[in-house]
Amino acid sequence: MHQRLTKKILVAVLFLLAPVLLPLLHAEVSAPVYDVRNYGATGKKTDNAQRAIQKAIDACARAGGGTVYLRAGQYTSGTIHLRSHVRLYLESGATLYASQDEKAFDKAGLLYGENLEQISIEGRGIVDGQGEYEWKMNDLDDAYIRDNQLLAQSLGKSMMRSFPKGYPTRKMYPHLILLLRCKDVRIAGLSFLRSPSWTINPYACERLTIDGIYIHTSLRDGVWADGIDPDGCKDVRIANSTIETGDDAIVFYSSNIWGPPLPCENITITNCRLSSASSALKFCDGNMNSVRNVTVDNCVITGSNRGIAFMVYDGGYIDNVVLSNLIVNCDRFDWFWWGNGDPIYFTIQRRSESLGRPLKADEPPAGSIRNVIIRNVIAHGKGSCLITGHRDSWLDHVSLENIKLFVSTDPAAGYDRTVNAMQFRWAKHLTVKDVEVVWDKPELAKWQSPLYFEDVDGLTLDNFVGRPAKVRTDTPVIVLSRVSGADVRNSKAQPGTQVYLKVQGATSQGIYLVGNELHEARIPWQVGSDVKDGTVKLACNY
Repeated sequence: MHQRLTKKILVAVLFLLAPVLLPLLHAEVSAPVYDVRNYGATGKKTDNAQRAIQKAIDACARAGGGTVYLRAGQYTSGTIHLRSHVRLYLESGATLYASQDEKAFDKAGLLYGENLEQISIEGRGIVDGQGEYEWKMNDLDDAYIRDNQLLAQSLGKSMMRSFPKGYPTRKMYPHLILLLRCKDVRIAGLSFLRSPSWTINPYACERLTIDGIYIHTSLRDGVWADGIDPDGCKDVRIANSTIETGDDAIVFYSSNIWGPPLPCENITITNCRLSSASSALKFCDGNMNSVRNVTVDNCVITGSNRGIAFMVYDGGYIDNVVLSNLIVNCDRFDWFWWGNGDPIYFTIQRRSESLGRPLKADEPPAGSIRNVIIRNVIAHGKGSCLITGHRDSWLDHVSLENIKLFVSTDPAAGYDRTVNAMQFRWAKHLTVKDVEVVWDKPELAKWQSPLYFEDVDGLTLDNFVGRPAKVRTDTPVIVLSRVSGADVRNSKAQPGTQVYLKVQGATSQGIYLVGNELHEARIPWQVGSDVKDGTVKLACNY
């Protein structure tokens, strides 16, 4: 009796749900799939599959959408024009190769889309750009690396460097994905290898999800082969991905390359592993508008020439950024890459300044960086953390919290500019809390102080742990030069410290030492001859 009643209830429920479930089931079963083999693709690398793939995509779009399917095989193509409502799916064992014939590209991308909506590029296959490089004597005067070049040259280092094959006569180095003004985009699961240029470059795209992909170019050779470069995009999610690139791994742009400079905003990055011979995570110098509302969490940076870079050269601004729960491990790469093994790097410059040229009459003023929090970081660097604003635009409300920094050098690099472990300049409302600096091996003879502050207005330094690079010398642990309104509290002098705090500069004022353990220091604080009497005020130190 009970079983019969149960069956009747189930039948009744299914009867009621049928009008809802049947259309969904029908749609799932009948969703059109367009196999490119049915449109002339052979699956042989030597055959040109461009026309067949495009025919399948166009047929799918005309039918209202569906999936274009590349089964296991090898497909060589030039520019493929994506269409709205089309899902391009590469099966495991399928490889899509970018043609090495420049004439096969009518756009600067292998997979290209413009003004599209609801597109997907997915699967378990491979997109291979077949990028190639050659080493030859440098003939570029690149102002951004000129200092490195001149220093390396003075030390007798080779000026041979990597260039994309065919440079400078070849004009087309296609992105693997180039999307302009697209909405509701999903890129997932695929491996992107050997891109000749920036691997994935979306401009003015909205609601972009990149999940579970792998990007790889040579960390030794792969110049200009960035990983993911969102430019003026909004509502971007990058997750669960591994990016190993010769050039920058993830870069946020707000530039005029593809159109007017737009805010790059509302971005989340999580659960990623990044490596780069340049910068692993970069808020790009090419910022003409803004990069804002960005969170990066639970990521690992390994083997990078620079870990995290904030750079503003073109008058834009960076605002509302939180970076948290990161491991940052830096190495030193060849002289022609940006970076010097520095885990954290901030700079604001005007473009002419960065190029070493006179300012232009129509050049925008210096941009700005404000409201940035970096917390819960363990970093191993082969260089300094340089955190610098601009004399006309100081960093504003930057906080470094719960950071453990290990500093070492690389004897094979030939040169290392590191003097102080963390050096700050031109900043206001600066917070450095729960930070520890460890001088690691191998060491550099010219190392000095773990913390050096210059031209700072409003500093909170709380619970710092560190010692001079050389104990039992007169090198101070902390240097405050032209610092106004500093609160140094809850910090502890390490054994062997001679001078804990040095205050210098005639404009230094309002320096408070509160609740610090300074008994291990022979000289707890020291002031320069130009510092006014009463600048340093003490309370509850022992």
